[in-house]
Amino acid sequence: MFEIRDLEVHFGVIRALKGISLEVKDGEIVTLIGANGAGKTTTLRTASGLKKPTSGSVLFEGRDITGTTAMERVHLGISQVPEGRRVFSTMTVLENLELGAYHRKDRNGISMDLRKVYELFPILYDRRKQAAGTLSGGEQQMLAMGRALMSRPRLLLLDEPSMGLAPILVQEIFSIIKDINREGTTILLVEQNASMALQIANRAYVMETGSIVLSGTGSELMQSEEIKKAYLGG
Repeated sequence: MFEIRDLEVHFGVIRALKGISLEVKDGEIVTLIGANGAGKTTTLRTASGLKKPTSGSVLFEGRDITGTTAMERVHLGISQVPEGRRVFSTMTVLENLELGAYHRKDRNGISMDLRKVYELFPILYDRRKQAAGTLSGGEQQMLAMGRALMSRPRLLLLDEPSMGLAPILVQEIFSIIKDINREGTTILLVEQNASMALQIANRAYVMETGSIVLSGTGSELMQSEEIKKAYLGG
């Protein structure tokens, strides 16, 4: 469904991504793990069109989309949940969710998807008239995910969904990610909580300083002594 080929990204003279390649098949959960500064968020921002690559290509469903804008990629079916949630704090929960469907005209479909979001995240229905900035961190993460789902994506890009959340909420968020995937949405997940990410991932890539140094199934990497020592506290 989605492929990155020989992707190079620079920030000025700094080479942030060093010719990486990866693929995400239809229906998969694929995760990128690695330390801070490894290039994971840059990879997602380039995938969603927020950052332009120096060289290399981005393909979606067989089409080269390297030159398309972030807005065009949303229309194609790619949606990103950014690191740090980035909700519109002075707007209500409902208004945030409606913004996720800003490019859609199918009112019946939007209403149906809003109901689905409320089923996935019942707390958002309870808080629908509340300003998003007054929500807890976990509720804001749910809102950011719900907002992205309102665009009806075929590929969902998730950037550090567990960041700053209490352990019990982390479990809940990852359970919901599995539910979203089971409903038919393909997921590319960036996550520092390597243990949780590998447990739900079909496949995984390990990034270090702008390069992919290891890949395999989630269960293979969970058993890797190298990964245990570096990321799982083993």
